[in-house]
Amino acid sequence: MCAQPVTNTKEVKWQKVLYERQPFPDNYVDRRFLEELRKNIHARKYQYWAVVFESSVVIQQLCSVCVFVVIWWYMDEGLLAPHWLLGTGLASSLIGYVLFDLIDGGEGRKKSGQTRWADLKSALVFITFTYGFSPVLKTLTESVSTDTIYAMSVFMLLGHLIFFDYGANAAIVSSTLSLNMAIFASGMLGFHLPQSLHVFIMVTLAIQIFVLWLMLQKKLKAWTPKGYVVVTLLFAFSVLEGLLPISAVGAVLFALLLISISCLCPFYLIRLQLFKENIQRPWDEAEIKEDLSRFLS
Repeated sequence: MCAQPVTNTKEVKWQKVLYERQPFPDNYVDRRFLEELRKNIHARKYQYWAVVFESSVVIQQLCSVCVFVVIWWYMDEGLLAPHWLLGTGLASSLIGYVLFDLIDGGEGRKKSGQTRWADLKSALVFITFTYGFSPVLKTLTESVSTDTIYAMSVFMLLGHLIFFDYGANAAIVSSTLSLNMAIFASGMLGFHLPQSLHVFIMVTLAIQIFVLWLMLQKKLKAWTPKGYVVVTLLFAFSVLEGLLPISAVGAVLFALLLISISCLCPFYLIRLQLFKENIQRPWDEAEIKEDLSRFLS
């Protein structure tokens, strides 16, 4: 059997197919092969101030954890009366509830069917349940050493920051786990305080900071971005002012951390985008994208 002649290869146009016999070697490609090469097709271009604005979510959460620890330290040192903190927290929650309702305009209430009376009953059930079980919770850690309580609280607060939903679509994100770790840390820190009332206040404070305040700032961010930035700055300065009497070095380090996250990290992110080279090549494996909705319907 004779080999197939290849004298007419210039007359035959090469095609990138496997189902036809062509008078070309198996590893042959023409000049048109690399014309389909594309670079950074799906690369996202970032704007510096847009990234700085989005980093405010991280700033808000770091400040929330810091203000929670600062309030606990003031209570532990006897510089903050629990009854005053309880009254201030309830007043702040009421103001935030009214503000949230005004910003929302009743849209969320119409979708969920939740009435103000239902919200009031939920708040009363939570307050009654937490206050009633505070003496029981206070006795759970009497045999646990102080170092263990501090270590577990730090671990839980770090886990809260790690698993928190900052808006990224990642597998590590878990809002439920993040909230549970924050509530557990509040309970551990509250157990170390002298009275069961402190435990109730710490758990209530955790709900106010890590749930209610989070809902309000999300609504504020969507409603008025400029107002959200102002609130973030005021919140950060308030936390630094409260942290300064505890530790000047800690306040400076925390301020540097906030500046690095809000200013330096976005700058380096945009700079690193210049070195990104995502190549889509014609010899890549084919991706089969099929709509599964018709199978689920």
